[in-house]
Amino acid sequence: MELLPEGRGKTRFWHHLDDGRVQCDVCPRACKLREGQRGLCFVRACQGGEVVLLSYGRSSGFCVDPIEKKPLNHFLPGTPVLSFGTAGCNLACKFCQNWDMSKSREMDTLMDAASPELLAHTAERLGCRSVAYTYNDPVIFMEYALDTAAACHARGIRSVAVTAGYICPEPRAEFFASMDAANIDLKGFSEAFYWNICGGHLRDILDTLVYVRHETSCWLELTTLLIPGHNDSPEEIDAMTRWVVAELGPDVPMHFTAFHPDWKMLDVPPTPADTLRRARAVARENGVRYAYTGNVHDPEGQTTYCHACGMPLIERDGYRILGWHLRDTGVCEKCGTRLPGVFESEPGHWGPRRLPVHLEGSVL
Repeated sequence: MELLPEGRGKTRFWHHLDDGRVQCDVCPRACKLREGQRGLCFVRACQGGEVVLLSYGRSSGFCVDPIEKKPLNHFLPGTPVLSFGTAGCNLACKFCQNWDMSKSREMDTLMDAASPELLAHTAERLGCRSVAYTYNDPVIFMEYALDTAAACHARGIRSVAVTAGYICPEPRAEFFASMDAANIDLKGFSEAFYWNICGGHLRDILDTLVYVRHETSCWLELTTLLIPGHNDSPEEIDAMTRWVVAELGPDVPMHFTAFHPDWKMLDVPPTPADTLRRARAVARENGVRYAYTGNVHDPEGQTTYCHACGMPLIERDGYRILGWHLRDTGVCEKCGTRLPGVFESEPGHWGPRRLPVHLEGSVL
């Protein structure tokens, strides 16, 4: 393994063990590594007696997406976001729908290179209001993400994390302090599901959600991919949504999205649209003010309503905004109730377009 240029790729969250190994302290896995070994995430490795990030400055690709695809419905609606990811993951979800990147064990996957400064410049040049760390979990490439966030903030461009939230307290504080918005996967609401299907622990995710909601200024939305027969029972959805309202509050948006067979769960059928609609109904009954459906055609389930008067505030069909009924920066034009989130006086007009981006001369 080659040392990374200019010292980039150096990390802080690790320590030496008495037996000569080093322990990575980024996530609860606490991988213990000898020289040359990589953690389960595959991109953090022991090199020269310390933990380095092998994927620093390297990406599996760049694309301009609608912000609603992250999904974020209450954060700069309609605007374009420059999205990128690297390789690897610190969970082992059998249903992973980005498995070609998150489960990759080939560094050749990371064919595109870009410095944080070039990413910020590119986002500005393309008119993106934010940059998203996505496709695979950014907590495992947090040093690259944080340097990019700093370069973006210097240009007035916001940062968005799309993450499972499987991270230890100290790096968690540093990571989310630099994020303007996050969509965190609440993959299910049982320890059995998290351990048997994802290879992690529910408690660690819940701790992250509570921390981000109450200890940071990062705008938070949640996503649950409903998998038939695994995490879609009425009882589990009821318990989950009650917990969200009690611990996070009624204003955190929840997205219930449809599973399609992938990775190691090819024998599980796609999620029926009615399952998503029922989940949304349960969430609303339990006090979640902003519940959405995703990966299906359901304009009603994708529209934002005023919780006070019921007026449609942001009418959507998929990633396309059809109606905007907010005044000032997020106030219902009918009753004056403020809609929680990050809004401007007008929505963006990016629509459902997906624009792949090739960065020329993108050296570290």
